Amino acid sequence: MTDSPIKTHREGAVLEVILDRPKANAIDLATSRIMGDIFADFRDDPELRVAIVTAAGEKFFCPGWDLKAAADGDAVDGDYGVGGFGGIQELPNFNKPVICAVNGICCGGGLELALSCDIIMAAEHASFALPEIRSGTVADAASIKLPKRIPYHIAMEMLLTGRWLDAEEAARWGMINQIHAADDLMAKAREMAQLIASGPPLVNAAIKEVVREAEDMKFHDALKKITTSEFETVKTLYTSEDQLEGAKAFAEKRDPVWKGR
Repeated sequence: MTDSPIKTHREGAVLEVILDRPKANAIDLATSRIMGDIFADFRDDPELRVAIVTAAGEKFFCPGWDLKAAADGDAVDGDYGVGGFGGIQELPNFNKPVICAVNGICCGGGLELALSCDIIMAAEHASFALPEIRSGTVADAASIKLPKRIPYHIAMEMLLTGRWLDAEEAARWGMINQIHAADDLMAKAREMAQLIASGPPLVNAAIKEVVREAEDMKFHDALKKITTSEFETVKTLYTSEDQLEGAKAFAEKRDPVWKGR
């Protein structure tokens, strides 16, 4: 599928997902559905442990919703696919880590896509904004997520004014994890992916589910749900071979061999 708007590359336990829709890598309904199918397959493949999301080119990561497609009939409330817009943020039972490698302009729904990932790494020239206010609409997912990720007043300034942050400021407010030279970005993202992939996949899954589900719970309620194995991933972990392997490896002073079961 050389003409597909989404390219993928598989390297061991890591899947790279590359948005490739010239000129700006905007996402229309069809592209979003493809992304959802790709991430659903990634979720369900036991051999894959980590994904990297990035985009083709050097100028744009993603500006979000394709306004030209909308003008041609794509409905804003149309079928975005199994994972919602961009394939990630509404994907059920999505318990695998995702790294976002932002290679350029990241705004609107593109920033919402990045915020749906677990780690965000950016090129030095990357920039970030929520310009929806200027077109008379609301950045829906970002209005929910961003004030929980960075200081409230900075998030509200972005939402209410549409102002841009360069990579350095985005890192200062904790929106992104790391900044790298453009030529080094993917190598650094792959290093991070391999580091995470080398860890215990059942623990990664438990972390993802607990963090997601506990976000709106009281601390003691969430903790009780963990200790009583009410989270499915925690229940699986606590009865797994990997849980025993971790203890054995520690006692035997050797590196553990994770099997994901």
